Amino acid sequence: MFPLSRFRSFIELNKLFKPTDKVLLAVSAGKDSVLMAHLFNEAKFIFGIAHCNFKLRGDESDADEEFTRKLAEQVKAEFYTTTFDTKAFAKNNKISIQMAARQLRYDWFEKIRQAHEYDYIALAQHQNDTIETVLLNLVRGTGIAGLHGILPKRGTLIRPLLFIGRDEINMIISENNLAYREDSSNTSVKYARNKIRLEVVPKLKELNPYLEETFENNSRRFKDLEDFLNLQVQTLKKELFQVSPSGEIRIQLEQLKALSPLALLLYELFKPYNFTETVLTDLVKSWNGQSGKVFKSNTHNLFLDRNILILSEIARTETTEILIDKTEKTLTFENLHLQFKELNAAGFKMLKDKETAFFDESMLQFPLKLRHWKTGDYFYPFGMQGKKKLSDFFTGLKTPVTEKHKVPILENGNGDVLWVVGFRSDDRYKITPLTKKIIIFEKQKK
Repeated sequence: MFPLSRFRSFIELNKLFKPTDKVLLAVSAGKDSVLMAHLFNEAKFIFGIAHCNFKLRGDESDADEEFTRKLAEQVKAEFYTTTFDTKAFAKNNKISIQMAARQLRYDWFEKIRQAHEYDYIALAQHQNDTIETVLLNLVRGTGIAGLHGILPKRGTLIRPLLFIGRDEINMIISENNLAYREDSSNTSVKYARNKIRLEVVPKLKELNPYLEETFENNSRRFKDLEDFLNLQVQTLKKELFQVSPSGEIRIQLEQLKALSPLALLLYELFKPYNFTETVLTDLVKSWNGQSGKVFKSNTHNLFLDRNILILSEIARTETTEILIDKTEKTLTFENLHLQFKELNAAGFKMLKDKETAFFDESMLQFPLKLRHWKTGDYFYPFGMQGKKKLSDFFTGLKTPVTEKHKVPILENGNGDVLWVVGFRSDDRYKITPLTKKIIIFEKQKK
C-alpha cells in the first residue's frame, strides 16, 4: 500500500501545488524518485518525468536512463532525457563533479519546465536528506538558515517526499515490489554526504530511534525562527540604512554599535551584500578609531568615515565588450537589446528620442564596439559645443557612481565614442544635408 493520504496531506499543508497543476518529476532511477513517480501516478496528478544522464558511471548511467524511460511508459507520463559531459563541464568551470552535476541538472530541468509549461519541478528528497544537510551545514559552519535544512518549497522547486524517511521508503518499495536502480556511488564514503549517511546517522539513531521526526520538528522551529529574524532585520534596515542622492547607503555608526546581539544582527544586515563574519569582526574592532578604512566583499565596499558607514557597490573594473558587424541587425549586450537598420536619407525626419541614435553611415567604421564606460572616455555631445569627458557628463546628470559604470558605450571603429546609450549621441557623426544613408540604432526592452 502507498501512503497516499499522508502524501496528499503534506502537499496541501505546505501548499506545494494544486491538483490541476502540471509537475515535472526529476527521476534518477533510485528508490526515492521511483517511489515519487508511483505516488504521483496513484494520486492521479498531472506529471511528466525528466532524467539526466551524467555519463559518470559508463554502462550504469545508460541503464539508468533506459530504466527511467520504461518507468515513464509504465505510468503513462511524458518522458524527457538529456546527456551531459559532466567531467568536461566541471573542468572548464573549475568546480567539483558534484557541483557541475547539480548546476547542469537544475538548469536543464528549468528549461524543460518552461518549454513544456510545467508549473513545478518535484525533487525526491526526504527526511533523511534533511538530516544530512543540517549535519553538513553544522560541520562546515552555518547561520540560522542552515539549521532548517531542506524546505518543502522554494520557488518552482518542490519536495513532496519530506514527510517520509529512508527506512519507510525502503519498506514501501519492498512491500509493493517496485523495481529501481541502485547507484553504486552511494556506497562510497569519499563523499561527505555519504559518510554522514552511512557512518554518522546510524550512531545518532542509537541515541534517538526517532531521529527523522525529531529533525523534522526542529527544522520547522528553526524556519519559524528564521522568518521572525528576517522580519526584525528588515525593520532595522529601514531605520538604519539611509540612501543618499548618489545611491550610496549611509548608516550612523552609533546606531549600529547599540545593536544587540551585535554579531548576529550585523551579519544579517550585511549578508545581502556578501560580507563575511571575518570582515564584519574586523569592522567592529576598527570602528572606534580608524576612520578612512575600507572593508570589502566581492561586490560591495564599506567605508568608515568618522561616525558614518558608507555602503556602496564596487565599481566595474573589467570591460566587457562585443563587436558589431554591419551585417548584424540585432544584438544583445548584458541587459541591453539593440536593433539597427540602414535607410536612405531622402525625406527622412529625425525624431528626438534618447532611446534612438542616428548616424551618417559614411562616417562609421565597422566593426563597431559596445562596451562599458572607462576612465578617460570623452565625446562631443550632440547639440553642444566642444569636447566633454564622460565622467563630467555623468556628474552633470547626477548619475550615481554605481550606475555610470553600467551605461553601455557605442564606439566607432576608430575609437571615437558614438553614443552614450540611452543618453546622448556624438555631434561629429550626426546627420547633415549631405548625408545619403543613415544608420539607426534603437534601444529596446529585453
